[in-house]
Amino acid sequence: MKGILDRFEGDKAVILIEEINEEFIIQKTELPSGSEQQTIFDLEKANDSYKILAIDASTTNAAAEKSANLMDRLRANSSGSKFIRNKK
Repeated sequence: MKGILDRFEGDKAVILIEEINEEFIIQKTELPSGSEQQTIFDLEKANDSYKILAIDASTTNAAAEKSANLMDRLRANSSGSKFIRNKK
């Protein structure tokens, strides 16, 4: 099962599990070293909670690259701002 680090709320980390439409919250200190927003984890369900097994580095890197490529294409297709600049 995969989860993605969505956001931080104070000293907590919110991890989304899209395949089952759930989220779980843990202390930041419980995250693996190197965790940041949009990091993808391999998870295991243990009783009524989840456990992070490891960072899925290849999936995290692929998702980041896909996002960067999409942003590059959007910027290339952009005709600039729709607002008119008033030069003084």
